[in-house]
Amino acid sequence: MFEEASQGNLLFPLVAILIKIVNFALDIFMWLIIIRALLSWVNPNPYNRLVRIIYRLTEPVLAPIRRFLPLRATGIDLSLMIAILAIMFVQGIILSLMKQLLFLLK
Repeated sequence: MFEEASQGNLLFPLVAILIKIVNFALDIFMWLIIIRALLSWVNPNPYNRLVRIIYRLTEPVLAPIRRFLPLRATGIDLSLMIAILAIMFVQGIILSLMKQLLFLLK
């Protein structure tokens, strides 16, 4: 019984740190998507190293979304908005579940 309580106390800071890391990573990725949207408005140099990094980091998430959207019909790339909404969904639902787990471990 004492071992179970001590393991719960050890898991509490680890889960708290995991929640912060996941939330931070999702925030950074959302900002990368926003920066990519802004870059599409100014037509940056495609050979710029920073532009290429942003495109390489965001394209694996945006490409599958684009496959399901009729881009040619509207002419508007909605994949950026859908990706941001998905990130917000993950932050809202998954992180709240992780916080509930923290409450149970407390």
